[in-house]
Amino acid sequence: MPTPLYDALRALAGAGPLRLDMPGHHGAPLPGGFPWPSQIDFTENGRTGDLFGHEPDAIQAAESLWARRLGFDQCLFLTGGSTQGIHAGLAMLAGVGGRAALDRGSHRSLYHALALLDLDPVFLSRPWLAGEGVAGPISPETVAETLAAHRSLKTVCITSPTYYGVLSDIPAIAAVCHAHGAKLMVDAAHGAHLPFLGYEGFRAADVVVMSAHKTLPAPGQTALLFANGFPLAELQRWGSVYGTSSPSYVLMAALDAVRDYMEGEGTARYAETVRRADALRRRRPALTARDGLELDPARLVLASPDGFALADALRARGVYPEMADRGHVVCILTCADGGAEFDRLERALDGSGLSGPCAPVPPPPEPPPMVLTPRQALFAPRESVPFHQAEGRICACQVAPYPPGVPVIAPGEAVQKKHLAYLRQIGYNRDGNTVIDVVR
Repeated sequence: MPTPLYDALRALAGAGPLRLDMPGHHGAPLPGGFPWPSQIDFTENGRTGDLFGHEPDAIQAAESLWARRLGFDQCLFLTGGSTQGIHAGLAMLAGVGGRAALDRGSHRSLYHALALLDLDPVFLSRPWLAGEGVAGPISPETVAETLAAHRSLKTVCITSPTYYGVLSDIPAIAAVCHAHGAKLMVDAAHGAHLPFLGYEGFRAADVVVMSAHKTLPAPGQTALLFANGFPLAELQRWGSVYGTSSPSYVLMAALDAVRDYMEGEGTARYAETVRRADALRRRRPALTARDGLELDPARLVLASPDGFALADALRARGVYPEMADRGHVVCILTCADGGAEFDRLERALDGSGLSGPCAPVPPPPEPPPMVLTPRQALFAPRESVPFHQAEGRICACQVAPYPPGVPVIAPGEAVQKKHLAYLRQIGYNRDGNTVIDVVR
C-alpha cells in the first residue's frame, strides 16, 4: 500500500535540506539522545502522572522547573501548540462576552479565541517603519491611551516578538496595564529562546504563551503557558478545555528534556548562533536593531529587492527559509545551526544574486469598518470568491500578508477597494489565483 506523506517526508529529509524554518531542531537529533517516539509513548497509567490532575507528579515537577527558570508562578505544558495556550489564556483572563484590547497583528488563533468567547476587539495600532518595511513595536503610550478611552477594558493582548523579531517593551506595557486594573497577555510564540539569552521582559506580564518548537530544539506542537498570580488549577482548567484529554507524553518529555539542555549546552550554542547572525547582518542587507527598535538577536530578516524571488532561489539551492514577502526573507536561526549551516546559507545567498536593499513596502491603509463581530463572522455561512470579486463583501477570515504581518482585513470587516489595491501593490495576489473567504 502507498504511504504518500511518509514517502514525501523521507525523500525531502534524504535530500539534506538546510532547514531555517520550524521546528527549531532543524532535523538534528533531539537533545540528550532523546528517544523518538515509541519507547516513552505512554498514557496515564498511575505512574506517568496526569497533565490536568491535581496531585503532585513528575509532570508538575517538570513544569515547576520551567516556571522557576523563566520567573513565573506557574507553567502548564501544551501539546496543542501556542494555539491551545492562546485560547486558554484569553479564556482565563477575559471570560465570555465583553471586550479585549488586541494587537491587530495577532495570530489567527487569537481572532478565533475572540469569536469563541464572543469578545469584541479594540485594536492596538503599530507604527510603520518605512525604512525597514515592517510594523514597529506597540508603545506603552498607545496602550495607555486605549485603556483611558475604554475604561471597561481589563484584558490586553500583544505579540512580542513578531514574525520579524520586533520586540515591544513588555515591562512598560505591563506597568500601564496594571495601573489601569488590566491584565496583560503576551503571545511570545517566537520567543521561547530569549530568556536563555538573558531577556527577562516576559516575566512582567500576567500570562505568556511560548512555542518551544519554533525556536528551541523541540518537536512540533510543543508549547508552554506561563502565568503570574494564578493557581496551576486555573491553567489546567482552561488548558483541558482547549486541549486533548490524551496529551502526548513524548511531547511533554521533550519539553522537560529541552529545558535541561538549554540550561547548559543549549544556551552556549544559542549565544554562538547570535554571534554568527550578528556577523552575517554586518555583511548582508538585513533588519538590524537601532535606537527605538529592539529585535530578537537570533532572528535573521534578510533584505532584498525581491524577497519572493530570493526565497525561491534559496529553495532551489536546498535552503528553506521560514517566510518571504516583497522585500524580506525570514530565517529562523537556532542553537541547531553552527558554522557549516551559516556557510551553506551564505553560499546560497551568493549564488542567488538577489541580496540588496529592501523593496519599498508601503504602509497598510486604515482598517476597514467592522460590520460583524468576530463571532458572527466565524460562524456565518461562507464562500470563497476570487480576489477581484471580494469588494463590498464581508470578510470571514484574516487577510494578513507579510508584510505588514498585520491583518489588512480582519474577520467581520468590509472588503473595500483601497484594501484590495494595497494587497495587489504588495504582491498578495501575484499569481492571480488568490481567493478570499467572505460571508455568504
